Amino acid sequence: MSGSIRVLVCGGGIAGNAVALQLLRAGIDTTVVERAATPRPGGQAVDLRGSSREVAERMGLMPGIRRRQLDERGMVFIDERGRQRARMPAEMFGGEGFVAEIEISRGDLNQVLLDEIDARPAEYGELDYRYGEWVDGLSADADAVRVRFASGAEADFDLVIGADGLHSALRARVFGPRERFTEYLGAYIGFFTIPTPPGMRLETGWVGVHLVPDSTVAVRPDPDPATSMAIIATRIPVDDTLRGDVAAQQRLISDRLAGHGWVIPSILDSMAKAPDFYFDEVTRVRMPKWSQGRVVLLGDAAYCGSPMTGMGTALALIGAYLLAGEIAETPTDFARAFDRYEELLRPLVTEVQKGTEAEVRLRHPKTRRGVAVLLAFMAVYLSRPLSPVRALLTRLSNARTKYPLPDYSPFAARR
Repeated sequence: MSGSIRVLVCGGGIAGNAVALQLLRAGIDTTVVERAATPRPGGQAVDLRGSSREVAERMGLMPGIRRRQLDERGMVFIDERGRQRARMPAEMFGGEGFVAEIEISRGDLNQVLLDEIDARPAEYGELDYRYGEWVDGLSADADAVRVRFASGAEADFDLVIGADGLHSALRARVFGPRERFTEYLGAYIGFFTIPTPPGMRLETGWVGVHLVPDSTVAVRPDPDPATSMAIIATRIPVDDTLRGDVAAQQRLISDRLAGHGWVIPSILDSMAKAPDFYFDEVTRVRMPKWSQGRVVLLGDAAYCGSPMTGMGTALALIGAYLLAGEIAETPTDFARAFDRYEELLRPLVTEVQKGTEAEVRLRHPKTRRGVAVLLAFMAVYLSRPLSPVRALLTRLSNARTKYPLPDYSPFAARR
């Protein structure tokens, strides 16, 4: 099929690289543009479970994932004095709870995809991969999309896929301003690498979680025992002045956490020197339609559920598999391909996005008393094998992760 259609993918993250890999496997020539100068390493841990794991298996990613996966065995909730108050092992919900059987850093999963792209055989579609490049303008007619890039280059494409994340520039350019589609859910989240705090005393593979009023602090050990990942979420009204102002973001975190116990002083001391500090809104994206003409959105650009759902990577992988599959099945009928992609994925997206605001509130009690009540509640109900809470969480997890996948013929012979 090489040469029959040309597809542009905007965004070299997990969604963009996954859809590019599958398009190439179908013999479709693909260009990928990524604004960053190089792949972004590290990042938050993401998990594979249910249908997203099945997609990874169908795409041949599991050997690479297994080599890079994190040793995460569960979560332990710790009070200000460093005492363990509740434990949530990964096997508690059959590997489908807050910590899954397979966890991997976002950067490592992206590198697995890039390795598969680099190792593609000659019969795949042709690839043009450009770092430090992005779309600066586009116009469409009945036959193609004319794209002007930031470098000044221009080219025609049959289809354009926007996989450029929550703050998608392509979405704003084609569909309208972000305010039309994004909903702030009441919190901000940040994460960054720190030297492992002395005296933390976490067991191998366990994520430590500490609750303070309106905020949560988690520490995830890295494969290198000398470093860990700090993950901090805090509830505040939306504050547009925080966007892009790292100093203000770090002041907010310090103000919220200063004076609390466990290893928070060590985390705050390390924050300013962190090489990979990230901070952003907990935001949901809802769009009435994910495509317009020859342009279609994928992943967080179209249907971000927020980091609180734990399903962002799952939706990115499943969405990429479905979108590439539908394009490969009907490469000359892009409207049908886009409609089928949305028809198949929309029910899962709707399920994932349910109740996120309530989840933000429940995870972040406003007072010390609220924190104490939540810890006591978790200590009791997580310790009971037949707890109705555990049964409910299992049902909710299954509803979000067990999703029937079509088997696309253009990919079957390449697995």
